[in-house]
Amino acid sequence: MTIQSSPPIQNSSDVNELLPQTVSPIVALGWLHTAKFLTTAPQLHFLPPLEVPEIAFVGRSNAGKSTCINTLTQQKQLAFASKKPGRTQHINLFSLGKQGVTDAVLADLPGYGYAAVPKQDKIRWQQVMANYLVTRENLKAIVLMCDPRHGLTELDEVLLDVVRPRVEEGLKFLVVLTKADKLTRAEQSKALSIMKLQAGGGEVRLFSATKRQGIEEVATLLWQWAHPATPTKPAAVSPEITIE
Repeated sequence: MTIQSSPPIQNSSDVNELLPQTVSPIVALGWLHTAKFLTTAPQLHFLPPLEVPEIAFVGRSNAGKSTCINTLTQQKQLAFASKKPGRTQHINLFSLGKQGVTDAVLADLPGYGYAAVPKQDKIRWQQVMANYLVTRENLKAIVLMCDPRHGLTELDEVLLDVVRPRVEEGLKFLVVLTKADKLTRAEQSKALSIMKLQAGGGEVRLFSATKRQGIEEVATLLWQWAHPATPTKPAAVSPEITIE
């Protein structure tokens, strides 16, 4: 009598699967609160080469980008909101990480589309931003601010076209509908549905600094994107035993 054991049967292929990490909103917000100014750059070549994940915040001037960053990091003046929208023309980096160890970076890109900015400055910064979004190697996610009362502008659409190839390759993308408190619940629901269709597979969240809406959701999402999942091997099914 011989006992034979068949090879273990995997629940799926032998390729390791990635399971998303989970974290509580308290931990995510605590992590964002560690944000500190790192550097500012008027051009791409002034940006330091980094290996940690970078998350870029972009959006039209007056879309509430600075307010969103300051609310998420629980710091009133981390991101500077100019009294003259569109005048801030630097890429500002903020380091994130507890105990002095940087594990991610937030990038605050200049607001775009403000009418008072000279045309040649608009064109120059549109090119700088496009180059950044296409070439920044450690860029892992993009957060686009959008005022849901106005929807996506032509420049927002251009930005979406620029980043679409990278999003298709795995770059994370989130549209934050700021100033959601200005809308009724019905209007919020409608704006959310429309933007999900326009976001091209990206995430969409309603956000209000005034009503504290969406803060925990966005913070948790950013933490997950900055802390890649760890590979786990598929569970094996017990081997089949036969007797001859």
